[in-house]
Amino acid sequence: MSDWVRRLSAAVAVGALGICLAACGQPDDNAPHPGEQTPKLMLLRLATTDSVTSLDPAGQYDVASRTVQANLYQTLLTILPDKPTPVPDAADCQFDSPTTYTCSLKENLTFPNGHQLTSSDVKFSFDRLVKLRTPGGLAPLFASVKSVSTPDPLTAVFNLTSPDARLPYLLTTTAASIVDEQSYPADALLQDKAIGSGPYQLAGFKSGAEVALTKFTNYHGPRAAQNDGVTITTVPSAEDLYRQIATGKTDLAFHGLGPALLDKLRTAGGVQVVDAGAAEIRLYAFQMKSLLSRNPAIRRAVAQVVDRAALAKTAYGDHVSPLFSVVPPGFGGQVDAFRTEYKQPNKTVAAAMLRNAHIAVPVPLTVGWTPSQYGVGAKAEVLELKRQLEASGLFRMTLRSAEWPQYQQATAAGAYDVFMAGWTPDYPDADDYLRPFVATDGAFASNGYRSAAATKLLQQERGEQNGLQRDDLIGQLQGVIAREAPVIPLWQGHVTVVAGKDLQNVKTALDPLSFLYLSGLRH
Repeated sequence: MSDWVRRLSAAVAVGALGICLAACGQPDDNAPHPGEQTPKLMLLRLATTDSVTSLDPAGQYDVASRTVQANLYQTLLTILPDKPTPVPDAADCQFDSPTTYTCSLKENLTFPNGHQLTSSDVKFSFDRLVKLRTPGGLAPLFASVKSVSTPDPLTAVFNLTSPDARLPYLLTTTAASIVDEQSYPADALLQDKAIGSGPYQLAGFKSGAEVALTKFTNYHGPRAAQNDGVTITTVPSAEDLYRQIATGKTDLAFHGLGPALLDKLRTAGGVQVVDAGAAEIRLYAFQMKSLLSRNPAIRRAVAQVVDRAALAKTAYGDHVSPLFSVVPPGFGGQVDAFRTEYKQPNKTVAAAMLRNAHIAVPVPLTVGWTPSQYGVGAKAEVLELKRQLEASGLFRMTLRSAEWPQYQQATAAGAYDVFMAGWTPDYPDADDYLRPFVATDGAFASNGYRSAAATKLLQQERGEQNGLQRDDLIGQLQGVIAREAPVIPLWQGHVTVVAGKDLQNVKTALDPLSFLYLSGLRH
């Protein structure tokens, strides 16, 4: 047993003793009687190649840090498995007006140090997030929040500068975690401590090595821990991660096993390999500085030829799923807009598109891609795309690669007609797949795509508070993007973990944003 597990066991034992002492004088029919064996603690072991960089939710938000933060802290709202809309966690929230969002906190919420969790902590947490504005953090997402007021200890009111239907989804992110205002500095990050009111409390932390979590028994919310504690250990390589899970030294392995090792574990047996849809998507964006890409007939013809299923199989061995919209399945308002618009790959239909626009074939297109940013399958992917388009007889493809810093500069400068791109959202809402491509300040604004119809729909869906009407607007916007084809979505990634045969509820632990909720795991 490692030193960290000993500490975790001790922390769980102390927590149990505290509960027993607090209940002193009250008979407990469930307590062990003299001569009975003390129930064995359910302590789980997880391994990953990722390193936790920040325990503080106001800091950076890499996947490993999100996993720890999501389990240590409580948010006002949360999203549960198979339920795409937010539900209460620390509070029940509603719009009182288009620019007033009121959250009523549950009673008797506390932090592990015994401090009460009140609306003052909520206000402090958001004010601190905005004040720190950590580079690489999520503070910019809350630009529509003008202020947070606290009319009483159990009520927090978000006052908005303009209607923002995204706010309930933003409040489920780790950036919206509630921290103890008596324990956190207002003007600096807390480096090696964490005090939240989530399903777990921090029992130990060694940066770059291990995190020990123990069950927080006073958590009040929908994610109460079904185990007594978890240790998360960082290992140096995929091979080490493989050995940990294959030999039973860890209960669950995540983030770091490539397709080859995952296939090896699938065929070997003795473990569960569990997949769920991830929020990561891959697409190709047209650069509107190019005269060729500016022509909608060319863009639509490319979209008509692409065979996503063949590309997913050839380049990734079906470890990814074909994607027919910029919004992947699982998000409110998602529709397979490209499937609706283009049906099946068809070079005859694509040829008619080009012929009707008086475009000579083959159309010469320069495709940019990068070997470093998008993983080991990037080269096979772009080669398959080239093969498909040239096999149609309609296109002549020139591939150009660059390492990531130079690639970013080249795409912005218009060096390619079309370029490989990826996207993973910051918050669990369809808007975060639409704004990057449509808004003038979006992540892909430099490709020069502008559409009055798309911009109008984006503004409407952001201000629409009726969920069904908003989903309809989101669906319409995906339809506009499919018809105008400024980007062509190709595939959606998977969140994949490997677990021991006896570990239960594994799939419910997988969040589409690639981190894990640990509270439902148990033997």
